[in-house]
Amino acid sequence: MAINYIQNKLLKLFFIFLSATAIILIAFECGIFPAGALLEKGTDEFYFTIAMQLLTIACIPVALRLFKFKKIHRQLTGDNKYNALMRWASRRMLLIFIPLLLNLAFYYLFMQVSFAYLAIILALCLFFIYPSKIRCNSEIEA
Repeated sequence: MAINYIQNKLLKLFFIFLSATAIILIAFECGIFPAGALLEKGTDEFYFTIAMQLLTIACIPVALRLFKFKKIHRQLTGDNKYNALMRWASRRMLLIFIPLLLNLAFYYLFMQVSFAYLAIILALCLFFIYPSKIRCNSEIEA
């Protein structure tokens, strides 16, 4: 019963982040937020591009391999495994969704396609962290 509760909470969190992504996308496409607002800021664009590339390159492997780290794996298979699953699975989602939201916003603010490519790569990673019941069960079992 506890695994169902944790999995439902993780699914809600996943879809909240996914909804935030859709809201940003719709807001810029409908003109609620000004697309290209930072178009003339070439130096800032360069710095943000480098920062987001490094952040994306760092976050993807960490998020996808997070549960393989010994300390985290011990917590996930220990006595308090349900709390550990909730804590670490939500952090793993944050590692993917925060750079995704930032890349999406920077794409529309700078109208630079490299941010869109980074957002697409992060969006593809969502398939590997989707909190299905099978995945949740496999994470807390040895």
